[in-house]
Amino acid sequence: MNDQAYKLRRQMEMMQCNQAKTIAFVSGKGGVGKSNAALNFSLALLKSGYRVLLIDLDVGMGNIEVLLGKQSRQTIADMFQTGSKMVDLIEEGPLNLKFIAGGTGLTAIFHADATMLESFFVQFAQVSSNFDFIVLDMGAGVSRESMQFILAADECFVITTPEPTAIMDAYSMVKHIVKSQADMSIYMVMNQVESPYSGKKASIHFKEIVKKFLGADVLLLGTLPRDPFVYKAVMCQTPYMLLNDRAAISKAMQTLTAAYLSERGVQTVHQSGFIEKLKKWMRKR
Repeated sequence: MNDQAYKLRRQMEMMQCNQAKTIAFVSGKGGVGKSNAALNFSLALLKSGYRVLLIDLDVGMGNIEVLLGKQSRQTIADMFQTGSKMVDLIEEGPLNLKFIAGGTGLTAIFHADATMLESFFVQFAQVSSNFDFIVLDMGAGVSRESMQFILAADECFVITTPEPTAIMDAYSMVKHIVKSQADMSIYMVMNQVESPYSGKKASIHFKEIVKKFLGADVLLLGTLPRDPFVYKAVMCQTPYMLLNDRAAISKAMQTLTAAYLSERGVQTVHQSGFIEKLKKWMRKR
């Protein structure tokens, strides 16, 4: 056994601090507004008084920097390419939002040696203790690498639209999750809906399909409207929650976030199993 890896492992085992709740934002396909939802949900949590860290894990297609109009000094890939400390990768965005940008070299983690992996786990645990929520913006679709992070998360938000192909891809994503971890808490957000009624109808239909064919329950969190203001916010590189909190999309996100916090009984910081679960899935690589 590598002595340094053993020492790092013991260091993490001795850390008795509480850990942030981890939420993985996923989608079956691109173009459904996943990154925008993850970013604005994070800001809504901040407005509700919670400490939030947003991590862009969309390898090669990270959008958080673009949506914020910021260019990061480093990305999470630098932990494995240059040995940077995780705490030094954290950038500050609007409303004191803390975020870590994505990087094309992130796949290096899945080829890291035991010492490097233990160092990552220890650093993640240390950073996690400073937040209430860690939001993971995952890449669209399913890959072996991304699934390890998704399955390790405490909860999963599936973002889709009423478009038939988006629904099919979202179902495929849920199927992959349920197949590997049947007890995962899965929330569904129907984005770009024409009306609350049509959005709720599409959401209920999706929930029924998942229950019938997968035997799993999906929690319907809410809907987000098709709002031209989203395009304006993207072009301005300013999150819509900040550009205009009275816009229809902003109000819907506030309602959705309040529903989530109410559903969870405002229980955030806890003894998260994220690191242990991530270890388990990575051992199977």
